[in-house]
Amino acid sequence: MNKEQHNLSKSEFVKALPLACTSELAAVELFEKQRWGKTPCCIHCGSVDVYKMVDAKTGERNARFLWRCHDCGKQFTVRIGTVYEDSRLPFRHWVYAFWRASTSKKGVSALEIQRQCQISYKSALFLMNRIRFAMASDPAETPKLKGMVECDETYVGGKPRFRGNNRRGRGTKKTPVFAAVERHGRISRRIVADVTAKTLKSAVREVVDQQARIITDEHPAYIGLDARFEGGHETVCHSMREYVRGDVHTNTAESSFALVKRGLMGIYHSVSKEYLHRYIWQFDFLWNNRQMNDGERTALAIRSAEGKRLMYRAA
Repeated sequence: MNKEQHNLSKSEFVKALPLACTSELAAVELFEKQRWGKTPCCIHCGSVDVYKMVDAKTGERNARFLWRCHDCGKQFTVRIGTVYEDSRLPFRHWVYAFWRASTSKKGVSALEIQRQCQISYKSALFLMNRIRFAMASDPAETPKLKGMVECDETYVGGKPRFRGNNRRGRGTKKTPVFAAVERHGRISRRIVADVTAKTLKSAVREVVDQQARIITDEHPAYIGLDARFEGGHETVCHSMREYVRGDVHTNTAESSFALVKRGLMGIYHSVSKEYLHRYIWQFDFLWNNRQMNDGERTALAIRSAEGKRLMYRAA
């Protein structure tokens, strides 16, 4: 990824979006500028001695928007090495979908992309699943959460978990989702197999820095975290109608779950357990980059597509 692209004017990016959503050439050039900045380079050998291939008769760009490298002699396009490699969907549809996925707080459905872009539902779903994959963070490169970190879990989909009290997750078809969120900071959510102490404590250790201060509800699975984290572990007792005690609460984590559920219920309506993690990637991306304006967030999502491929057999 070329570092020059980070110096591009975000206002210029926003101004380019309307044209890129209607003109294929403008859309391709927008993606090229976001990926390479002012210095295009060969996908195969990294050389910057490259040139655009043009039609011999008209002098306009090649119909496939090909580039050729002088050093290795190979052809390439901006699609190679990204989530849209081998996709036949026009770039103007990718631009529109990236914009909607990055600016819609509760998400955008494939059905809406289908209507707006006039493509098949299968193509719209193909497109949105790859955009969500582009938004996924790399655990190896993501720093652990620090400071004051709220941890909580919720259940998504299926029938009601129980009838009555004190039956957390018992006999349910819902999918448990764990969240750890910095107070006024980043979030990390994941689907977990269950809400046992072993599972939840393992999830906390994986995403939270050892020096952090942990805040949870009274769920017994979190007992013992104070011995593992230098900042200690404090709880609020929801069963006793205690929701806030000074700066101790889990309201941030619960509000993040509210956005997910509003999106799943109001926009997507139904999401299977098999694909739920992809939607979680998108909601986490929107949360972690909420301080950016819409243009900056869309540009980041497009740049994040580089170096990722989602095959049919992949997660």
